[in-house]
Amino acid sequence: MFEWITNPEAWIALTTLLALEIVLGIDNIIFISILVGRLPPEQRETARRLGIGFAMLTRLALLFSLAWVIGLTAPWFTIFDVEISGRDIVLIVGGLFLLAKSTHEIHTSMVDVADESISAAQSTMISIIVQIGVLDIVFSLDSVITAVGLVDHLSIMVIAVVGAVIVMLIAAKSIGDFVDTHPTIKMLALSFLMLIGFTLMAEGFDVHVPKGYIYFAMAFSVAVEMLNIRVRRNIDKSTIKLHKKIDETPSG
Repeated sequence: MFEWITNPEAWIALTTLLALEIVLGIDNIIFISILVGRLPPEQRETARRLGIGFAMLTRLALLFSLAWVIGLTAPWFTIFDVEISGRDIVLIVGGLFLLAKSTHEIHTSMVDVADESISAAQSTMISIIVQIGVLDIVFSLDSVITAVGLVDHLSIMVIAVVGAVIVMLIAAKSIGDFVDTHPTIKMLALSFLMLIGFTLMAEGFDVHVPKGYIYFAMAFSVAVEMLNIRVRRNIDKSTIKLHKKIDETPSG
């Protein structure tokens, strides 16, 4: 099972797959961070850990069911000369769910604070975990198919998946806190999820969208928003200093 340990090419494949799994896990982290933000503060960490734990279990379950996963890529039926497989159906349904959820979250973020508080109060741990579980299946399928296409050893796939999930556990809280603290970042993240939803649907209809373009666009958008945040912070500091000077200036 571990005969690849002495093979340098296998280690290169493991490193590459681990990096890819971490990148693919970013979608999961963003979605989980936004959803757990709907819960009371004392429940968020538990929900976050459960969500990421389900993500790992789903990935491992799919890895140990490789024959079934590979069978999902076989065509089930044809629509307008496009062959639709089980994987395509999962991607289309998952994309629709992601679009609907992102649109709902964007709408909720734009309503009054009082209405948002009521909406958050109505969210329960079980409903949040169920929603996370649904998207875990979609993201895990994409992750596992990537792993199957890249390496041949099941043990390498398992190590890469577990390693990526550990990174997700470490990074999830800081990412979630950052998203909660900066409303514009949350809106940007929801826009990313809508983009990912459209991409999943396109992939489901056999329209290949290079993920490198998508991740570059996301990284560029985040970099621009980081600059905006820094500019706003400097403006706030300048405003505070100006008010202090005005307050300290003796009245004539």
